[in-house]
Amino acid sequence: MAFKLGSSTGPFFDKGEVKSKHSYKQQDESTVKVPGTPVFHVNLEGGVLGEANNDGTIFLSNKLERGSQQEAHILAHEMVHQTDMKLGKLAYNDDFIKWEGKTYKRINGMIEYEGKLMPEGDKSFPWEKMPWE
Repeated sequence: MAFKLGSSTGPFFDKGEVKSKHSYKQQDESTVKVPGTPVFHVNLEGGVLGEANNDGTIFLSNKLERGSQQEAHILAHEMVHQTDMKLGKLAYNDDFIKWEGKTYKRINGMIEYEGKLMPEGDKSFPWEKMPWE
């Protein structure tokens, strides 16, 4: 049986710091990437800065400054929506939003919530509340 040193791809220590032989550097530092979630910069209308899509992708407005704190904040917000959808807490289509088993109608960019029509993205919706806010 042969024994060979140095072929492991697992983590290793260097001066007390855990390192990996795998590289996760991005080709273009101005483009955000999330493993397992494709992120696209697109033209979003009506002042929308981000969208979490049913297919597991995220759209960010191409008006956001790449690498900015605002871009990171919007991406984190949309990742919460993606997580909620994968956990079954949130679902939507053109006609409704379903949050924790309750369905809310969507009508021309508005959502019927507690007897009132409110604009999509309104911060008072429970699905728009973020853990850090």
